[in-house]
Amino acid sequence: MATTRRVVVCYGAVPAGAPPDEQDVLIEVQAVAVALERLGYEVEPLALTLDLEAARRQLARQRPLLVFNLVESIAGSGRLVHVAPALFDELGLPYTGAPLAAMFLSSNKLIGKRLLASNGLPTPAWWPAAGSRQRPDLLCPWIVKSVWEHASIGLDDKSLVNDSAALATMLAERRAQCGGDCFAEAYIDGREFNLALLAGTNGLEVLPPAEIRFADFPPGKPKIVGYAAKWDTESFEYRHTQRSFVFAPADLPLLNRLAELALRCAALFEVRGYARVDFRVDGPGQPWILEMNANPCLAPDAGFVAAARQTGLGFDDIVERIMEDALRRSAQSTTVFT
Repeated sequence: MATTRRVVVCYGAVPAGAPPDEQDVLIEVQAVAVALERLGYEVEPLALTLDLEAARRQLARQRPLLVFNLVESIAGSGRLVHVAPALFDELGLPYTGAPLAAMFLSSNKLIGKRLLASNGLPTPAWWPAAGSRQRPDLLCPWIVKSVWEHASIGLDDKSLVNDSAALATMLAERRAQCGGDCFAEAYIDGREFNLALLAGTNGLEVLPPAEIRFADFPPGKPKIVGYAAKWDTESFEYRHTQRSFVFAPADLPLLNRLAELALRCAALFEVRGYARVDFRVDGPGQPWILEMNANPCLAPDAGFVAAARQTGLGFDDIVERIMEDALRRSAQSTTVFT
């Protein structure tokens, strides 16, 4: 039998000298572990590496009530993020957050975009797109993104391409910077929104929407939330991309539309516990879904936590809701740990 209150907090091992986007998970682990202890759980960490047999043995020895899954990458690779839920499923262990299929579908941005488009949800055009007759010169500008990596890895001002003839060359040149695979997405020149979702008693609930405002960006500077905006605290981008929860009454129809689309995304990808949907909204007011993030950052200074605080929820409340959702699903399952 599993120890009644033992929770394993699992995360991707972070090597010494890792970049700030990888080191951030250590802040998450510490914050979640402290919250779990305050909630009365016994916490044990597990730094996941490519040695999955070692992880399997450790989990078998710990026999936890639950795994709190904070794995965002393994061996520094975002394309392996779904390995964690695959391992937990193989062991019959309940865990927080998105199940295996949702994690895989959302972690590959091209697969995610195809899923959105095939279900009638608005997502910007992309290239190259399998089976597409769309010539890249028919759309401009483009923004080059990583297929697998999140946290804005590989995203900077040079990611914006205004010359479609140079697009294929740009994609080839930026492969390594983007973690090995990249694609081009039609750039939506407009407003940027993040909608966080958190489990409640009746399923996922939409938290107050956040807009990322590009304050004092000079003419010609791309208004994007690139790597510097997220991780370089000394950069112009970090200091001038400001999260806001304050909106004019005229924005209410748009915000309601974003909330509706976020819930449709959550249902389509079958995410669980918590998630975030990122949007751009063009000049005429049309929302475009950029991506579904099935395991958004839970660091205390992250946007997800900031959105929850707008409703009066503290960090412990967030962790408790995520735990309750996972335990509720575990109770409904007949899977037995072996």
